Amino acid sequence: MSTQPKKRVGVLISGRGSNMLSLIEAAKAPDYPAEIVVVGSNRPDAQGLERAAAEGFATFALDHRLYGKDREAFEQDLHAKLTEHNVDLLVLAGFLRLLTPWFVNQWQGRMINIHPALLPSFPGLHTHERALKEGVRIHGATVHFVTAEMDVGPIISQGVVPVLDGDNPEDLAARVLAVEHQIYPKALEAVASGKAKTEGFRVKIEGSTPSKETFIY
Repeated sequence: MSTQPKKRVGVLISGRGSNMLSLIEAAKAPDYPAEIVVVGSNRPDAQGLERAAAEGFATFALDHRLYGKDREAFEQDLHAKLTEHNVDLLVLAGFLRLLTPWFVNQWQGRMINIHPALLPSFPGLHTHERALKEGVRIHGATVHFVTAEMDVGPIISQGVVPVLDGDNPEDLAARVLAVEHQIYPKALEAVASGKAKTEGFRVKIEGSTPSKETFIY
């Protein structure tokens, strides 16, 4: 078991929080290098807040709609909430808000996101519909460090699924979500332990070697 203090993690969600739950389960392991200390949302009715509270975690909601177009005010309050909980690492788990460069700079190198596609392909929304339309044979999910540009940042981990004949967006989304639940806890573990090292735009993870396990079907 590591003697290093566990990194304090804040998780931001906007909906069900299924990826949040996978992180919560992983963090229950005594030797996991991160502990979740707070879960926040920009939607007070987010189902994931109830799930997090049921697990005993501190939660908060900042309704972005109350701020109108003042993104800066919203993000300053969000930053203050995270600071109150002494958050070391910030994890976006279905947080559906574009973040300004100001906020990203506050968390540079300490904020990660998961995207339901194999970046740099299909950034943005409707990834599964677009993948089917383009006729790709593989699809998947990407965990990456967050930068000021949406869905662009050094890639920590990717999981791959096949695109099957007869797939519809819902089928493909379910297969990708299962992969997300596998790769996100591993990516957070690599970042929290300090094994994920960014060199230029590439992330190298100490002790990892390419293998069949990189591709999760």
